[in-house]
Amino acid sequence: MKLVTFEQGGRGVRPGLISDGGVVDLSAEGFRDTIAFMAAPPSVQADVAKKKPAISLDGVRLKAPISPPRIFGIGLNYADHAAESKMEPQKVPTVFIVLSSAVVGPDEDVILPKASSMVDYEVELAVVIGRSGYQIPAAQAIEHVFGYTIMNDVSARDVQRATTQWSLGKSFPTFAPLGPWVVSKDEVPDPHALGISLSIGQEKLQNSNTSLLMFKIPQLIEYISGITPLQTGDIISTGTPAGVGMGRNPQRLLKPGEEMVLRIEKIGELRNKLVAEK
Repeated sequence: MKLVTFEQGGRGVRPGLISDGGVVDLSAEGFRDTIAFMAAPPSVQADVAKKKPAISLDGVRLKAPISPPRIFGIGLNYADHAAESKMEPQKVPTVFIVLSSAVVGPDEDVILPKASSMVDYEVELAVVIGRSGYQIPAAQAIEHVFGYTIMNDVSARDVQRATTQWSLGKSFPTFAPLGPWVVSKDEVPDPHALGISLSIGQEKLQNSNTSLLMFKIPQLIEYISGITPLQTGDIISTGTPAGVGMGRNPQRLLKPGEEMVLRIEKIGELRNKLVAEK
């Protein structure tokens, strides 16, 4: 199933499921948002997923599929990205927080802030937690996953690297595009075998595979949940492969008027244009 948040007909933002070329309105089934649907028993989810869509995709505007309580970013989780960043591969996951206030959805503008002159892109596979848990063993980790989406971990490199703490450099408004939907885990049998890429115009800047993740999803869930209980709707954004602008020679930073196109196999495509802050 594909879980979405959408606007249509001036009726406000609602949760939904993409089905048979249309949208099942989850608010009509009693769900206030997509996190409430993810928290429902699997049998309830399955029954709702059988319903016929009442809304055509025409005229529907997709928003960020969830409003995550927290976003856990993972740094340097591809060896080639660690190398281009001139940093050693880590012995434990490098975890930072991206503020949820940075989230935007598909086709929404990403704002290049006046406070930074070095804004960069990062395509990432994002894991969406469907069942809360604390101290989750790796062997049981996937039981706590609802599904997967795409995240662009947009980064103000000058702010990020001004200190050892990365979170603020990754938390400007609009710096966490998510979407276009959350694909349930049953539709992604192996999240560690997905093509992952980012293009701007005709230039493919990142092109890799999630098989190259150094810390796999079960390890990340075990590590993070061993420190803080995971909540339904939390996102773990698993890291970006090589090809980021900062690692290129010359550096390739983002400019107003460009459009970033992110693709992950079995999930889809996420597009966002860039505008300068006014």
